[in-house]
Amino acid sequence: MPRLFSENVPIYLQLIELFKISVITGVYRQNDRLPPVRELAEQYGVNPNTVQRAYSELEREGLVQSERTSGRFLSIDASGIEELRKQISNQYIGELFERMRRIGLSPDQIRQMVNDWKEEEG
Repeated sequence: MPRLFSENVPIYLQLIELFKISVITGVYRQNDRLPPVRELAEQYGVNPNTVQRAYSELEREGLVQSERTSGRFLSIDASGIEELRKQISNQYIGELFERMRRIGLSPDQIRQMVNDWKEEEG
């Protein structure tokens, strides 16, 4: 079933984020063979060139390695996965703070709201 993508961000960037989240959550592990381009394109209902672009960027970032006759493999180790988790988390926190600043909240107000939320959630 095709996944619905946001119109505000290029699809290949959204695929990269989905891939990184899959790595962080353990869907893919070090040295796992990744699905072929056409398979992912069909799964998400996108053009194969879009998946290829995402894979190329992941290779450039050092997360994926291509082997001519065998396909693509996850090339990140446990410490790299932890670093990736930290990068994604910081990105999400930055986006949260930016959105809340846009509605007029100060950093102190945002921090207080986060602390209040944390207490309510337990």
